[in-house]
Amino acid sequence: MVLSVFKTYRSSLILLVAILIGGIVGYAIGPAVAVVKPFGDLFLNLMFMIIVPLVFFSVASAIANMNEMKRLGKIMLGIAVVFIATAAISAVLGFIGASLYNPLHNVDTSAIKELMGDSENTTENMTLLNQLVNTFTVPDFVNLFSKEHILQLIVFAIIFGIATTMAGEKGQPMAKFLTSGQEVSMKVVKIVMYYAPIGLGCYFATVVGELGPKILQGYARAFILYLLIAIVYYFGFFTLYAWMAGGKAGIKLFWKNAAAPSITAIATCSSAASIPINLDATKKMGVPLDIAETVIPLGANTHKDGSVIGGILKIVFLFSLFGKDMTSATSILSILGVAFLVGAVMGAIPGGGMIGEMLIITIYGFSPEVLPIIAVISTIIDAPATLLNSTGNTVTAMLVTRFTEGKDWINKIRNNDRVA
Repeated sequence: MVLSVFKTYRSSLILLVAILIGGIVGYAIGPAVAVVKPFGDLFLNLMFMIIVPLVFFSVASAIANMNEMKRLGKIMLGIAVVFIATAAISAVLGFIGASLYNPLHNVDTSAIKELMGDSENTTENMTLLNQLVNTFTVPDFVNLFSKEHILQLIVFAIIFGIATTMAGEKGQPMAKFLTSGQEVSMKVVKIVMYYAPIGLGCYFATVVGELGPKILQGYARAFILYLLIAIVYYFGFFTLYAWMAGGKAGIKLFWKNAAAPSITAIATCSSAASIPINLDATKKMGVPLDIAETVIPLGANTHKDGSVIGGILKIVFLFSLFGKDMTSATSILSILGVAFLVGAVMGAIPGGGMIGEMLIITIYGFSPEVLPIIAVISTIIDAPATLLNSTGNTVTAMLVTRFTEGKDWINKIRNNDRVA
């Protein structure tokens, strides 16, 4: 049992140990530890090199191979409504939590500006329409091949994937090429990640050496905050969603069958690995097969409420580090919107955590060198985030069933002997 758990969390544990060692070394040596910063920069550069092909091939191939997901229009509309609504709720909950308990409250972060350089967004003086144009598009195709234009690249990849699907049989060779490119890109990421413990350890040593133990305090608070929000969302909002889906009977059905998906999510830390268990659970909940087989696989890729909450936490963390305003209506809407993209859009990408973090950095104009700072947050919240991401898809399947089958869907299914 212990060996099995270690295999599941081996990569995360090794990263955590490396980061911890780096933190200790940085704290003990102080600013002089900056001598190891080039080893951290090497890791960052390796990751930056693969980001563009990874994003393009992953997003485009996911869209291009969606033919088998075509369902009745009402089911797809229900999925869109439920996914968007629950992701928005999780974003608002995450922001409220981060506002009430800011992980970096009363932490002196002035030294981080000297360490990371100027991270001010240069688009603040532009009009809203111009900002939107520059956020989603670039003036020249070659500009897409830059880590600074991740969102624009995603927009192009989505359009390219749709065009491949529209081409039908003639587009199949391109779809296969995109799938092959995605697989190769992920292998490159796997190779680079072998160096991650050294690279992140050295970079984190530099950060702690400059900032001292206060940044570690911030991470501990961030984990506690996320855990509290996760508990509220898991028990409170999942129960609410089950009630909305089927009243008291819906609550009973969900919690009667929620244990297996929840345990699997925590044990594997993988939404993809949890798909078979989630499908079995939704069948026991009485969700029609055509709905379950659409919601669960699609949700594993594009519906990740835990990642949305994590996105909020990362943005708030960076805003606090660099003293950016989080109180204006524009800032709040921006934070909620970007976190929504991190969870909903980035979830379709294998290794999406890293791409989501790059999206945050590029949209807000932070220096790419802050990537390791929020990458640590991804590592420490991995298990509870997967729990919300994966198990949340089972209760959303119930909501989609309510949307498509009507409020008496549970009674109808029971009458047809479709509930075990």
